[in-house]
Amino acid sequence: MSGIIPPIARKQPHVLKHHGDERIDDYYWLRDDDRQSPEVLAHLAAENRYHKASFAPFESLQQTLFQELVGRVDKDESSVPYRWHGHWYYKRYRGDDEYPLFGRKHALEGEEQLLLDANERAEGKEFYSLGGLSVSPDETLLAISEDTLSRRIYTIRIKRLDQESWLEDSLTDTDGEIVWANDNKHLFYIAKDPQTLLGNRVYCHRLGDPQANDRLVYQETDDSFYLSIGKSLDESRILLTHESTLTSEVSVLDAHQAEGHFKPLLPRETGHEYSVAKRGDEYYILTNWQAVNFRLMKALESSFADKHSWQEILPADESRRLEDLLVLKDYLVVQYRQQGLSQILIQPNDAPAYELSFDDAAYVVGLDVNPTQDSHYLRIYYASPSTPESIYQVDLTQATARQLLKQQRVLGNFDSQHYQTERLFIDARDGAKVPVTLVYRKDRFRQDGSNPLYQYGYGAYGYTIEPDFDSAILSLLDRGIVYAVAHIRGGEMLGRPWYDAGRLMQKQNSFNDFVDVTQALVKLGYCARDKVVASGGSAGGLLMGAVINQAPQHYLAVAAHVPFIDVVTTMLDESLPLTTNEYDEWGNPNQAEAYRYMLSYSPYDNICRQAYPHLLVTTGLHDSQVQYFEPAKWVAKLREFKQDDHLLLFHIDMEAGHGGKSGRYRHYEDTAEEYAFFLGLLGLA
Repeated sequence: MSGIIPPIARKQPHVLKHHGDERIDDYYWLRDDDRQSPEVLAHLAAENRYHKASFAPFESLQQTLFQELVGRVDKDESSVPYRWHGHWYYKRYRGDDEYPLFGRKHALEGEEQLLLDANERAEGKEFYSLGGLSVSPDETLLAISEDTLSRRIYTIRIKRLDQESWLEDSLTDTDGEIVWANDNKHLFYIAKDPQTLLGNRVYCHRLGDPQANDRLVYQETDDSFYLSIGKSLDESRILLTHESTLTSEVSVLDAHQAEGHFKPLLPRETGHEYSVAKRGDEYYILTNWQAVNFRLMKALESSFADKHSWQEILPADESRRLEDLLVLKDYLVVQYRQQGLSQILIQPNDAPAYELSFDDAAYVVGLDVNPTQDSHYLRIYYASPSTPESIYQVDLTQATARQLLKQQRVLGNFDSQHYQTERLFIDARDGAKVPVTLVYRKDRFRQDGSNPLYQYGYGAYGYTIEPDFDSAILSLLDRGIVYAVAHIRGGEMLGRPWYDAGRLMQKQNSFNDFVDVTQALVKLGYCARDKVVASGGSAGGLLMGAVINQAPQHYLAVAAHVPFIDVVTTMLDESLPLTTNEYDEWGNPNQAEAYRYMLSYSPYDNICRQAYPHLLVTTGLHDSQVQYFEPAKWVAKLREFKQDDHLLLFHIDMEAGHGGKSGRYRHYEDTAEEYAFFLGLLGLA
């Protein structure tokens, strides 16, 4: 490959001055918001050509891996049907189709009514994503939202299910969420700002009217808040949730009064987060009021605005983070996390509480589709790194009655007994204990420090990377790789304080944790020092960028997907999507102290003249979350500074956005690319 010349971007100094500090960005010109600049597009095309030529030695392996990955997929997979109103609803796949079909039946063994074939909707489109899908209360209409540009901007269409015809109504520039009023004539949706891509306006649409006539129901004036819309389980209220990093608010509207207005249950208070579930005249409340890891309370709707009238149901516990709530007619179901593992607590109205038990060392469990409040059955999903996703039905009248309804089929020679899951706590440099989930194939794990290691991390937004099952990683495990997820600070694996310890002025903890986990796994003999590869995407791409600046010697190769890499410049630009509403996550660099701290770790600003690992960087030209020019500039600057002959490959999908390729098979092309890159460099082709 010595004859292949990487693209060298021209340098055009762009001066950035803030707080008495001057930065020179030589590659700022690669930003083109319209994505039409001939020079920029030519440079991206040159990067793709270089990627293709340099990746040639791995292409055969990539194809082999792709066939392995799709070969494990059950082509005729289907969901477990659930009963809602007068039908059983479900989703299924058919053969080689990329997209699902949605159907329903009056009886489980009855004839299918096909509601939607997403393959027909996607035909002829390079990208297709189905956002929301909502059936009207009388079950005669189906509203769907679709994105065909990969910008997470959806158009809502409505289908008459009795006539198999589409209405002329077309609602553009929405966030994809759809909620019906109970009159079956109105629906509510959230419109996105075309510049910031924030959903900041709620509209009510009357069927048959042009979108221009839709009634503005609510407008959010604070750009730090996201909006989402849903319906209470008893279907009596439409719920509008306003959320920022640290504060939330819930407003309600009578679902029978489509012409009404949303009213807050409790006006927002800085630092107070709460969510609600309704039963009768009462709301059950998950709240962090005087409870850093949340507690469960209840209140009447009429007195909700007075917090001092709330009654405590489940007290705060520093060791337990309350995460989710389901309120049935005769039961409260609470999902919580303790020491990083999720638990399900059942509280009958008239009997002692009990918990569901699970056996794996690390696992994920959560509430599945439970569409009816008047039920004594509970559906949960369960999986572990070695156990495919399983759907159970629990008879809440009998504490031990649990029925397996369906387990994900993994085709090929998969046997869960061949794999071992472990859960460790690694000492970080400051004494914090970092949870790590490990999985490996028993007969390929040598326990002598010679195995390769694949380490994944994210560590932001309080998002927990669950110890879930992923059939794709079997291609790594079967080749002797140990797979590890480092549950670093910035996520919420160990509760809200774990998140707080990895954001704002403590963000460096996330990077330290990741590196400390790597070093510990080497020392404990799980892997070889010179066979460690790492991967992360989006905010996890920021993690990768910081880690290879600060500790490049620990990694043979790194993959950074759609990486948020130019932290300071992006967060200073309020015209970019998703900037101002993330000040509480990263900091506001308009403030001098935050600016200097963010600058201290920003991957783009801290590139230096040193050796870097082999790097695979990916992005989508139409990414709405992390703009393509962040990784484009990063790669250009790395090419200028790095002091090694390692691979630096940049792959730009000219059709995709933040989530990569659409379709259940096509998205495995991206996975196969990363795995081929790593396996080829590890000599495991």
